[in-house]
Amino acid sequence: MVKANDIMKTNVLAAGIDADIYEAIRIMVANNVTGLPVIDDEGLLVGVVTEKDVLTLLYNIEDRPGRVADFMTPEVVAFEQDTDLSAIAESLCKNHFRRVPILEKGKLVGIVSRKDVIRYIKEAHLNLKVSV
Repeated sequence: MVKANDIMKTNVLAAGIDADIYEAIRIMVANNVTGLPVIDDEGLLVGVVTEKDVLTLLYNIEDRPGRVADFMTPEVVAFEQDTDLSAIAESLCKNHFRRVPILEKGKLVGIVSRKDVIRYIKEAHLNLKVSV
C-alpha cells in the first residue's frame, strides 16, 4: 500500500507561531498558496493559517500588528508519514481543505495535496487500458 511519505512534498512552506501575520500573508501571496502550516520553535505543528483566517484584516485595513498565533486555526487534520494514501484521499474528499500536513512524531515533515493524490493516480494507472 502507498503511504503518505511515498508522495508527499518535503519542501513545505510554513509560518512560525510568533511570526508577523503580514509576513505570513506575503509568503502565501508570493507562493500562490491558500494557507500555511504553523509550527513552533521545535518544528511541531500547532495550527494552520489560511486565507479565510486573515480575511478579518479587511475590516481594519491599517497595518494592524498581530502574530500568526492570533489568526491561525489550531485544530488541524494531519497524518503521520506512514499513513495509507487511501485514508488521506478519503479525508480530502470529505473535507473542504485542499492539503494536509504530514508529520513524524508531531513534527512537520511534508504535505500532501489533492493534486499530489491525483498525480499519483495518473502515474500509477497511466498504462491501464480501458475496454468498453
